[in-house]
Amino acid sequence: MKSFENKVAAITGAGSGIGRALARELASRGCHLALADVNAAGLEETRQALTSYGVRISTDVVNVADREQVHAWADKTAAEHGKVNLIFNNAGVAHAGTVEGSDYEEYEWITNINFWGVVYGTKAFLPHIKASGEGHIVNVSSVFGLFSQPGMSAYNATKFAVRGFTESLRQELDMDGGRVSASCVHPGGIKTNIAKTARMNDSLAKVTGQNANAARQQFNDQLLRTTPDKAAQVIIRGVERDARRILIGPDAHAIDLMLRLLPVWYQKVVTTSMRLAARFAPKPKVRTEGYEAK
Repeated sequence: MKSFENKVAAITGAGSGIGRALARELASRGCHLALADVNAAGLEETRQALTSYGVRISTDVVNVADREQVHAWADKTAAEHGKVNLIFNNAGVAHAGTVEGSDYEEYEWITNINFWGVVYGTKAFLPHIKASGEGHIVNVSSVFGLFSQPGMSAYNATKFAVRGFTESLRQELDMDGGRVSASCVHPGGIKTNIAKTARMNDSLAKVTGQNANAARQQFNDQLLRTTPDKAAQVIIRGVERDARRILIGPDAHAIDLMLRLLPVWYQKVVTTSMRLAARFAPKPKVRTEGYEAK
């Protein structure tokens, strides 16, 4: 897709972060928008921030883990806008904890949003996108859809699943020979609220040497480097050149290179580095009666 002017794009997770940045980037290119999020307040903030662009914007509160809601939103979008050219399945959540220390409910929660949300969004919008004659499906995975690490089994599982699903979809669309395509996005650390809203349990201390709150803060402060605006620009350029895989951030490119060089042995590198990091991790302060011990 070389031009976004007068196209219609649907975006999940549009109430903040990459979703909001994508909406802004597309609006600046004359693309009409159908925005969805579970956070009504954030969704309205996004809408208000885009009013000066002069494009048509519709907003809907949608839980991507609910198949009926997603399909209803897709049909409503096509009816209200007259067509749909793009779907950005961007909404996602994070979870951290060991396999042994994580509950089934935690796996089900993240899978319903990160994986099934992508499946629902793809299947709900695909017929409408094909009917438009030209379009693109953009599914957001993660660098954790390229490599795994201890304490991230739930997140890894969903993001690897998004990658496999999208790569298979892309091949099917290639075989169709039409003007609809698909890309899988692998962001590195993006400055969004994902770390703050992530579900973490203290079994994570076994691999990080820190409790959940300390690990959350360190992840937020040290690993989230790329801005959402930069991420959106990279994604849009990837769609323009019909990229199969879109890597975002120097960390994503470094990880991709490591995997090419060490496709199996990278696991040793990861576990060794995490052992060292856990050994030297700052210990959380413990407050006792009347004083704070270190």
